[in-house]
Amino acid sequence: MAGDLALYIHWPFCVSKCPYCDFNSHVRESIDQQAWRDALLADLAHEAALLPGRRLTSIFFGGGTPSLMDPATAEALISAARRHWPAADGIEITLEANPSSVEAARFADLASAGINRVSLGLQSLDDTALRFLGRAHSASEGLAALDVAQANFDRVTFDLIYALPGQSAADWQAMLTRALALGTGHLSLYQLTIEPGTRFAALHAAGKLDPIDADTAADLYEMTGALTSEAGLPLYEISNHARPGQESRHNLTYWRYGDYAGIGPGAHGRRLGTRTVRHKKPENFLSGLSRNGHGIVEEAPLSPIESADEALVMGLRLADGIVPADIASRFGLDHLLDDRAVARMAASEHLTWSGDRLQTTPSGRLLLDHILGQIADAQPPSAVTLSA
Repeated sequence: MAGDLALYIHWPFCVSKCPYCDFNSHVRESIDQQAWRDALLADLAHEAALLPGRRLTSIFFGGGTPSLMDPATAEALISAARRHWPAADGIEITLEANPSSVEAARFADLASAGINRVSLGLQSLDDTALRFLGRAHSASEGLAALDVAQANFDRVTFDLIYALPGQSAADWQAMLTRALALGTGHLSLYQLTIEPGTRFAALHAAGKLDPIDADTAADLYEMTGALTSEAGLPLYEISNHARPGQESRHNLTYWRYGDYAGIGPGAHGRRLGTRTVRHKKPENFLSGLSRNGHGIVEEAPLSPIESADEALVMGLRLADGIVPADIASRFGLDHLLDDRAVARMAASEHLTWSGDRLQTTPSGRLLLDHILGQIADAQPPSAVTLSA
């Protein structure tokens, strides 16, 4: 594991900005594909020089809308990554795609370029919901793109957003049942959240958008877990469901707190105990790359306590949880958790122990942020705790 590395490549461009999206995406009328290919290759070379001798386990093209990328750019980046690092057997290479007919027409070329897994942003199977979400495709167009994806890629996953204003339990049950019958081995199912800085946030502040109430959202979440488990795609992370063996290997690197290199505008990375952040605005990224040979705007070491806290936060998102003693040992700490708080959460059936492994329960996943705030207590070696 110590020698393994994941690679994230950010393509920042979109055709339009969705009202719920707070990702680093930018609408541009024209894109110089060659210039961006050269820029991403240069940024990749910088990271590779700092991480020699690693084994590459996954590549993930995120965005933005990386299915707008010229397949030749994807091919060049995949080839360069393989030259920089030896690739694991069966390396997972994922690309996020919007399900428009224009982008679906690129799928065969993207598969030839080396992409072997596609994540489709269907978001809904209902045209009214798609219009509310600001999506440019229709439900029928999305399903047609899914057919094309399944014909071209070994592995396909798609996203759905639920808990929309006015969505009933029966509505969501019917849509999810239909989604589970479409034959993919993985689903990402997200409840709508109002993110700061988005158009939905502005509408909410103006009293023009009322989110679904928390109790109803919790009921929908519990229903989601039951239906996916029954269909053979159990939850393995708070919002992700898969058949055994079909989990996202790339995202598991994040959740298991492995190293990953992040290149491209706004990309984050974590390597050798250091956090890296690239310039978000494409023009600033290119300027930084021209000046410095990379697009990094922030590079900071992570203390053992920061690293342990992050490993705790990420690991408890997973259904199989964490082994607290392993995290403490990994970062040279005496202690990771507040044992009394953990005991309280276990007594209230929000956490559970399975041997030395700590896991959230279904009810605990609904309150994960609160739980983490209660139980985190990472302490350095020989820390002295004073009590009144």
